[in-house]
Formats: sequence, C-alpha cells, structure tokens
Amino acid sequence: MACNSTFTPKPAGYFRIDFPKRAYQLFDQPGYPYSFEYPVYAQVMKDTTFFGKPNDENPWWINVDFPQFHGRIYISYKEVGKNKFDTLIKHAYVLTEKHASKAYSIDDSVLVTPNGVHGVFFTVGGNVATANQFFLTDSTRHFLRGALYFDATPNADSLGIVNRFLVDDMKHLINTFRWKSGN
Repeated sequence: MACNSTFTPKPAGYFRIDFPKRAYQLFDQPGYPYSFEYPVYAQVMKDTTFFGKPNDENPWWINVDFPQFHGRIYISYKEVGKNKFDTLIKHAYVLTEKHASKAYSIDDSVLVTPNGVHGVFFTVGGNVATANQFFLTDSTRHFLRGALYFDATPNADSLGIVNRFLVDDMKHLINTFRWKSGN
C-alpha cells in the first residue's frame, strides 16, 4: 500500500522558538568590582571551578546562564597590575583566534559605552563554539572578558536565531556595564 501512495519530502526546518519579553535587572553584588544589567530570564552564578579545580584565585568570575536556551556567557575578570595589560589584550585575541580553523570570518569592533567603558566586541562567523565574545577595560585597573557558549554542537544555522537574540542581551550588558569606584 505504501508503494502506491504519493511521497512528498518535507523540507528541512528547525523548531519554533518563542522568545521571552525583554526586561532587565541589576547585578550589583557587594565586593564585585563591576555592575551591569542582565535579562530577567537569565541567572548569574558564581564560577566556582577553573578547569575542574576550585576557583579560589578568581573570586569575581561569574556566568550568566540562559537555561531556556542552554546558553551561557562566561565572564572572567582580572586585575591590571597583577597581570600585564598587554598580555590580557593579547590573550583575548588569542582565545578568539582559536576558532579560526572553523570560522569563515572574525570581525572585531572597538567600543566605548555610554558609561565610558572601553573594549572590543568579536563576531566569529561559521560553525564555531563561541560566535560572540568581548572584553572591557579601563586599561589601568580592570579587565573583563565575556564569551557566549551554547550547550550544543556548533551550527551557525540552527543557533543563529538564538544567538542573535542573546547578542542583543550581551550588548545591553556591555552598554550598562560600570566599574565600581573604590575597587
């Protein structure tokens, strides 16, 4: 019976994703040298491990988790002075360049936020583990790096819509970012 029916192949497609309404809340924890706004549909968690070992050396590392999208912005912070500024900048570029073998493009954009924070935003095209990364600095005391990852096999097509949605949230985080005085 099946051999006599007309077969119509279905086009490849992806699941429909319903995005939440954008709203933000303030991350301003005591003792942290920075603050910023992040989405209400995300959770900020302290990063307690570094390559499987306790992260006692970096008390201001956090993750901004997006459970609905299986995504995470890993945020690492280093003090300039304890670390050479040139080395921190070079390391940020090296980490981005690690994706060059899978990338078809790597674009970097210098940025200055409304709060006077300087940095660079990286957009990496292709099936890469992290398509969006950034660093922020005041060049004398503070250096912060962020990278958006998904708990999924890298596929620019299937992750594209979610990636674009969360990039807007990353840019909001960056544009509301402040270094705290006294830290």
